[in-house]
Amino acid sequence: MTTKRRVLGLAATAAVAAAFALPAAAQPIPVGHLMDNSGATSDVGVPYGQGVADALTWVNQARNGINGRRLNVLGFDYGYQAPRAVSQYQAWVNRERVVAIQGWGTADTEALVRFVTRDRIPYISGSYSAALTDAAGKSGRQGVEAAPFNFFYGPSYSDALRAMLQWAKQDWERRGQQGRPRYVHMGANHPYPNSPKEAGEALARELGFEVLPAIQFALTPGDYTAQCLTLKNQGANYAYLGNTAGSNISVLRACHTAGVQVQFLGNVWGMDENAMKAAGAAANGVVFPVRTAVVWGQDAPGMQTVRQISRVSDPQGQAYRPVHYLAGICSAMLMVEAMETAAQNGGQITGPRIRDGFYARQNWVPRGFDSVCVPSTFTAEDHRGTMRVALYRAVVTGDTSQGSVAELMSNGTMRIEPVTTIELERRRDWLGW
Repeated sequence: MTTKRRVLGLAATAAVAAAFALPAAAQPIPVGHLMDNSGATSDVGVPYGQGVADALTWVNQARNGINGRRLNVLGFDYGYQAPRAVSQYQAWVNRERVVAIQGWGTADTEALVRFVTRDRIPYISGSYSAALTDAAGKSGRQGVEAAPFNFFYGPSYSDALRAMLQWAKQDWERRGQQGRPRYVHMGANHPYPNSPKEAGEALARELGFEVLPAIQFALTPGDYTAQCLTLKNQGANYAYLGNTAGSNISVLRACHTAGVQVQFLGNVWGMDENAMKAAGAAANGVVFPVRTAVVWGQDAPGMQTVRQISRVSDPQGQAYRPVHYLAGICSAMLMVEAMETAAQNGGQITGPRIRDGFYARQNWVPRGFDSVCVPSTFTAEDHRGTMRVALYRAVVTGDTSQGSVAELMSNGTMRIEPVTTIELERRRDWLGW
């Protein structure tokens, strides 16, 4: 070999070595994003997942990723099938080496608790199951295990229902009603709607409600006239809708037609602007929790940043974003800032360091999202990020069949109005339940 070729060969070898050496400090950070864009909860999964995706893309575009390292977001639509989620999780961990995951449903999130704990992968879910909040496993509740790597943004399903029941008791008394109010849980026989069932019924009894037998209806749209007639015959005063908006719409319509007079309480996924349009007058009056401090169209310092993020998938800025989109942004940004904390002072962005990043702040609002994302506080024993529950009411004043959601919200045919904010006691016996 000539001297010239030897030099070129050494140079090529050095170049290859350099190429493999640089990525250790600058290669993209793999992050999983589990979505339901086609399954039973896709009606709310699509806007939430879009909020997460847009926020993470914006972080790459506007902030150059995390400490100069771009996020490599690996999206997967699992169609709300828990076995597919578990399979995809294994692929992400073993092949892509993800350091964190934005997840979705209750059945799959709960099925993965032991996996993410073993693998030390922070898992920020769209499930708000209270079972995920017992970080240290000290609640002593049967079936609830330590979940030190599970997080979510907003109140748990159980705490949101507790807040609505407290409001319902106040509402009953404020209207001068006599006797004990009757409460009923409605939803599919599925981990997600069942998650807060016992907690809600227990508090209802504690508050003096008469608790009626639960009424089941599927997660998919259908004819639920029979359920509405049962609701009417039971004489229920307050009914919790545990499913997502898609099937709740069918219940609301059927009950409206049947002349059922009941105050519906929607879970956090049970009502939104799209559901209001679809259900029309049947949605009027539904009370439900909202995770963010504002809804689309309202003004707040952080809304300028939210609108920038929205333009990632809507460059013209014409789309109306429902409540779930904003919650998706806040969820994603909590993870992003926990990663930034992990990267401080040259630190490695690993699962345990990201987890610890969730503990680094109290009353935590991601920077740039003031008065949009509600403050969160997580500790190593308690992953109930907030005990503050903002309740809103769906108001429909006219025909929703004409015009887009944006037009209906703009002209006042539909609106989401604040009802009250309940600050729950951080009761020890409610942890993990």
